[in-house]
Amino acid sequence: MKTALKGLLALAGLIMLVSAAMAQDVPAPGKSPRVDAIKKAGVLRVGVLANAPWLIENTTGGGEHWSGPAWDLAKEYAKRLNVKLEPVLVSHETKVPVLASNQVDISITALAETPERIAVVDFILYSNTSVCMFGRADNPKFAKAQTVDDLNMPDVTIAYFIGSAEEGWVQQRFPKAKFLGVANSGATAPLEDVMARRADAAPINRIPYVPMARKVKELASLPKDNNCQGSTEKAQPVGIAIDKKQPEFLQWAQAVEKSIHPQLVASEQKVIETMK
Repeated sequence: MKTALKGLLALAGLIMLVSAAMAQDVPAPGKSPRVDAIKKAGVLRVGVLANAPWLIENTTGGGEHWSGPAWDLAKEYAKRLNVKLEPVLVSHETKVPVLASNQVDISITALAETPERIAVVDFILYSNTSVCMFGRADNPKFAKAQTVDDLNMPDVTIAYFIGSAEEGWVQQRFPKAKFLGVANSGATAPLEDVMARRADAAPINRIPYVPMARKVKELASLPKDNNCQGSTEKAQPVGIAIDKKQPEFLQWAQAVEKSIHPQLVASEQKVIETMK
């Protein structure tokens, strides 16, 4: 009985591996109008707009003009389709509409997955954006906190920028804490208030936390592991997008992303480590 069960499990695993490998195969002619059009043109058009750490523009004039995990993924698509990769500059206003107007095949500028966008495009997700909480490492209130939940205490003061995306989240996430709303002078986070001990903690996006902590050695973060890069606080998926109603193209694009996902994670971390 056990031998038969092991055999069935092994067969199921093999079927899953074969299915995953087949999903990565470029759709055959006639299966995906988008793939057919790309191969006929010999070009994969991708909408680009710099957004670190996912898509980096090199303006020095030397080396590759674009880099980052989104570009790596786009290059992999072009390689498997055996076509050239053509970047098409887009703006914050056009980075989604260019898909419906067929000006690009994929918009690879980093796009956060939102209900509004899900209604008009399909996503190939490969990353996320989330929030870290930071404080002075020598602040007893912050130092004794082991998790983000531990900051939800009446004697903890949390600073936030008035009108920021984190304002409402902070008040919901830490209902027992005290709050210090401050005007944003152009900084990434309320660092000055934390360093001056007017606040015990403050939120910051996980990406800019790394370069900030590199500059200000007195800081600590929550979550603690991996320099807070695995935070799931206020998490939002990030990816690239294609126009709706292209199921074969979407399935293939998602399968390719999955097959090289570890490389994309490594590429993102490489960029973050060099950010200033």
